[in-house]
Amino acid sequence: MEFQVTNSPFTQEQAELLNRLLPTLTEGQRVWLSGYLAAQASSAPAVGVIPAAAPAEVLAAAPAAVVSKEVTVLFGSQSGNCSGLAKKLSKKLEENGFQVSLSSMGDFKTNGLKKIQNLLVLVSTHGEGEPPDNALSFHEFLHSKRAPKLEGLSFSVLGLGDTSYEFFCQTGKDFDKRLEELGGKRVVDRADCDVDYDDAAKQWMDQVLQALQGPAAAAQPSTASSAGAAAVVTESEYSRSNPFQAEVLENLNLNGRGSDRETRHIEISLEGSNLQYEPGDSLGVYPENHPRLVDELIEAMGWNSTAAVPVGKSGELVPLREALLRHVEITVLTKPLLEQAAKLTSNSGLLALLEAGREQELRAYLNGRDLLDLVQDYSLKGVPAKEFIGVLRKLPARLYSIASSPKANPDEVHVTVRAVRYETQGRERYGVCSVHLAERVQPGDPLPVFVQQNPNFKLPDNPDTPIIMIGPGTGVAPFRAFLGEREETGAQGKSWLFYGDQHFATDFLYQIEWQRWLKDGVLTRLDVAFSRDTDQKVYVQHRMLEKSKELYQWLQEGACVYICGDEKKMAHDVHGALQAILQQEGGLSAEAAADYLSRMQQEKRYQRDVY
Repeated sequence: MEFQVTNSPFTQEQAELLNRLLPTLTEGQRVWLSGYLAAQASSAPAVGVIPAAAPAEVLAAAPAAVVSKEVTVLFGSQSGNCSGLAKKLSKKLEENGFQVSLSSMGDFKTNGLKKIQNLLVLVSTHGEGEPPDNALSFHEFLHSKRAPKLEGLSFSVLGLGDTSYEFFCQTGKDFDKRLEELGGKRVVDRADCDVDYDDAAKQWMDQVLQALQGPAAAAQPSTASSAGAAAVVTESEYSRSNPFQAEVLENLNLNGRGSDRETRHIEISLEGSNLQYEPGDSLGVYPENHPRLVDELIEAMGWNSTAAVPVGKSGELVPLREALLRHVEITVLTKPLLEQAAKLTSNSGLLALLEAGREQELRAYLNGRDLLDLVQDYSLKGVPAKEFIGVLRKLPARLYSIASSPKANPDEVHVTVRAVRYETQGRERYGVCSVHLAERVQPGDPLPVFVQQNPNFKLPDNPDTPIIMIGPGTGVAPFRAFLGEREETGAQGKSWLFYGDQHFATDFLYQIEWQRWLKDGVLTRLDVAFSRDTDQKVYVQHRMLEKSKELYQWLQEGACVYICGDEKKMAHDVHGALQAILQQEGGLSAEAAADYLSRMQQEKRYQRDVY
């Protein structure tokens, strides 16, 4: 219908504007506009308000006034998964008329917490039940005596984790419990998501949206705004749930002859994908299980390798061997998997292992064993393949720090992958993705990939800022990307790399490139530690302590510190070295040095990509 000047309070020009605007509005935009007009009416009724006596045509054209709700979305993310989900959720809420404040926990001003009415928390669990780096300060605040009472708060929590870890989604559970203790009320129950989180996260988002909208939500389906649709046009259609079949261009062994290690430098074409990345991001790779393990498992279970079995949420039928190769995880045991296997078989030994009081024994069994161990140790032969496949979780992608700059290598992405091989329980074991890439992927082969953005590991905005990079072994990968980017952009800031591995002669990854960057001034300083070349093992943290005066001076000049690599040992030792340098050179107490590093994290001057 159209507005007519004769039966409305609008001028001819206003009526024409309304007739052009109203048909283009989405449902979310109409709800937002009606809420805005209602708010204007309550505060300044004389300014731009549709009168109470407006004709029926006008009232019919706009929905009943609903004041738009404010929602705060906080995320804690180490590798970028929760950050990406938080952005999706925020967009979904905005399209449905909500006013959203999106923030990482590290950037959130805690003095505003008490004013929030609707809070949605998305957080991953890192290491052994610990918060990710950018959630540490908020987690500490919320569990301190300074945390306010939150009786007026409605909240919900989404946790990301991995059921192969003992403290599955522990950080999400911590936040959920603490927000309730402070007086908050759940608008939707907490969701705990495993590595294959897409469906569970979407379900939680839909439940949150419906709960916040109220009963009318079912009658008002979400419609993406035209502005949102226009923005998506430039984005790639490829993602974690729809990987790009990329062509492998190069697959080289970086280690010299005689090395105990095999590290692959893999170059991959992104041409035609429209996938975009920045230095510091990761590449997700969907691998295949080792054919030898697959065949041994089929033989142990007495299965027919060509029998059709359903896989994925679609239930697509594929041959059993293909399902075990490409679709399901068979190298990691988790407590939920053992519980499902016990239900399938009623195996007395397996049921006993799962009994209360035997948690330590269960943890010991899960560590380092795979599905073949399980079926052999508990004689599970005879379970139909269709039933067994149904309890296995989806084969997850592996994330690798990107080792290239998109400016230096257009339409390409490079990764640095160390092949993992070891023997335990009388059998040789393989890193699923690393050995797949090392042994069975050749130039010209397709590889399913996607880009995982990581906003928590980025070069400083100011190209003049000094950077200190600590990356032993394959942890050096993102720093190759950092320096490639700085070379292309002409950044003038100083750069210092600490690198370590076993032997100088065979294990100095990208040695020629570091030396060229040193010669050209792109890399200012390089300190190396080769632990097996001397009687006493020397690591990167020892080199840092040897250069403590210079390193402290760089920190005083505002340098950003980056750590990439092993989280359990290396990152912990490097953190300790930084704290010791602050105490020694800055005269700080242990507590003051710890606070200094915490402030650096909050200021994004201390970033870690650890695993």
